[in-house]
Amino acid sequence: MRSCRWQVSRMMRLCLRWCRPCPKLAGRRGQTHRRLQELWSYWKLLLKSLYFNSLTNSDTYLDCVFEPVYWIVDNVTRWFGVVFVGLVIVLTSSVLVIVYLYLLPVILNTYPLTGIIWHLTYGHWLLVMVVFHYYKATTTSPGHPPQVKSDTPSVSMCKKCITPKPARTHHCSICNTCILKMDHHCPWLNNCVGHFNHRYFFSFCVYMTMGCMYCSVTCKDMFIDAYNAVESYYQTPPPLFTFRERTSHKSIIFLWVLTSSVAIALGGLTLWHAILITRGETSVERHINKKEIRRLKDKGRVFRNPYHYGKINNWKVLLGVEETSHWLTRVFLPSGHTPYEDGLVWECPQALNRRDLMAI
Repeated sequence: MRSCRWQVSRMMRLCLRWCRPCPKLAGRRGQTHRRLQELWSYWKLLLKSLYFNSLTNSDTYLDCVFEPVYWIVDNVTRWFGVVFVGLVIVLTSSVLVIVYLYLLPVILNTYPLTGIIWHLTYGHWLLVMVVFHYYKATTTSPGHPPQVKSDTPSVSMCKKCITPKPARTHHCSICNTCILKMDHHCPWLNNCVGHFNHRYFFSFCVYMTMGCMYCSVTCKDMFIDAYNAVESYYQTPPPLFTFRERTSHKSIIFLWVLTSSVAIALGGLTLWHAILITRGETSVERHINKKEIRRLKDKGRVFRNPYHYGKINNWKVLLGVEETSHWLTRVFLPSGHTPYEDGLVWECPQALNRRDLMAI
C-alpha cells in the first residue's frame, strides 16, 4: 500500500513539475523534449509493472486479446455438447432405420446364403462395437489428478485449479478441471478425451468409419438407381411411383450421402489420431513437442519424446494388450478393461521395454 501511494505521489509531482510555468523553458526545446520522454517512460513503466513478467511474449498478448472469444467458445461448446450427442444418436438411428427397412430386405432377397450370413454377421458386429464404444466414451471419466495432498509426483501447478499437475496432465477450460493425459475436448462426446476413455474414443472412430464405409459401398448400386429415379420425377409425364417407392428413393440417397461424408471426414480424423498414437503423442502434446523441437534445434540439440515406447508398444499401451489373446478379447470384441498405466506416473521407455509387453 505504501509503495502504491509513493508511485501515485511521484507521478503527481512529475506532472506538476512538467505543467508548472517557467520562463526559462521557453527557449529550451531540448530540455522540454527530454522531460516529455521521461514522463512517457515513467507512464510506460508504471503500466508494464501491472502485468509484465519475464514470461511475457507475443503469445501472452494474443491470449489476453482473445480471452473473451475463448470464454464464449468454451461456454457455447459446453452447452451445445448435449445437442451434438443428441445429433449423433438421431443420425445413427436414422441410418439404422433405413438399413433395416430398405437395404436389409434387398440383401435377404437377392444375395446368396454365404453373402447373407456375411452381411448379417459383419454389419451387426460393427453395430455392437459402435454403440458400445460410443456409450463408454461419453460416460467414462477421462481421469483427474487427486485433489487432496498425495505423494504423486507432479511437473507443475495448474494456475486455474491451484493443484499439482502430474505428467501429461492439462487443464480443460470447457470442463474447468485438469484431465489426465488430455488429448482434446470432443463436443460430439460432450466429454474430454483423456487417459481412461482414449481407447473408447479411438475405437469408436475406427468402427464408425468402418460402418459408414460398409453402408456406402453396400448401397452404392441402390443409390445410383434411386438417383436416376429421382431425376425422372421431372419428366413429362412423370413416372408413376408409390409413396413408399418415393420414400425409399430419398432415404437411400440420404443414407449414401450421409455415410460417405462421415466416412471421409471421420476417416481423416481417425488417420490423424492413429499417427499420433504411433508417435506416442496426444493432440495437446503434438503442439508442445513441435515447439520443443524448434527450440532445441536452434541450440543444436535433438528432441526425444519421453513417452514414445516404440511404434508397436505405443499401440499395446493404448489398447491394453498384455497377452496375445487380448488382440481378440480386448480389441475386436467389446471390453471394459482399464488402461495399462494409472495416468499419474509414466514409466520411461527403457523400463517398459524390459517387460514382457515387448515380446507380445
